[in-house]
Amino acid sequence: MFRSLIGIIFAVLYLILTLPVLGILALIGRKDPEKRGRIAQRMITWSFGVLLKIAGTKITVIGTENIPDEPVMFTGNHRSIWDIIITYRYMKGPCGYVAKESMRKIPIFKIWMDYIGCLFLDRNDLKSGMQMMLDAIKKIKGGSSVYVFAEGTRNKAKEDLPLLEFHEGSFKIAVKSGCKIVPVAINNTQNIMEAHNPWLKAVPVCVEFLKPIDPAAFDKDGKKHLGALSRQMITEAMEKNAALIH
Repeated sequence: MFRSLIGIIFAVLYLILTLPVLGILALIGRKDPEKRGRIAQRMITWSFGVLLKIAGTKITVIGTENIPDEPVMFTGNHRSIWDIIITYRYMKGPCGYVAKESMRKIPIFKIWMDYIGCLFLDRNDLKSGMQMMLDAIKKIKGGSSVYVFAEGTRNKAKEDLPLLEFHEGSFKIAVKSGCKIVPVAINNTQNIMEAHNPWLKAVPVCVEFLKPIDPAAFDKDGKKHLGALSRQMITEAMEKNAALIH
């Protein structure tokens, strides 16, 4: 309970006290959007680090050397909002996450998401999905990575495995943009909060960035199954890393 209270207080104070900063960033963005994005990324990375300390999360990170120094499409399993808070801290450059449309309705928070390049998706609107993919491709070609939770929604099962099926359509972002895919395997984040919402609990978590997949190495048929390949790689890594969270 104490961790949850401190976490809420910090998050609320951060959003309120940084309101003047948002105004400054808006002015900076008019002339230099990339600079605004870099500043926003550093600030969000710092705030996420504080939240993780408050939660007492013990993180084992594997494979950061597999993150290329170029824009990529990250994809991984999704059990918790903490998947974003944890993984964002290891991004080497700008990276926007694909979020559900309802996140756009959260005051102030939505502005920060815009500034770090997040994309919004209405799962019930095909046109929205097509536009999100075009925007993601544009971002990657412009130098920003994109993080897609290819299960399409948060997996609410009690255990980490099995994963939901990965949406193959998401991987057209990598195919069309010509970028590599970095699968990300995350163990045990649901037990930070979602398993006993709203209370925070200090638990061990493991994150592994797997070796990149280059869509250019696959023929036309192989490109249609990049989601299944990513899912298999992530599943195998999660099974291996399960021993690290006990």
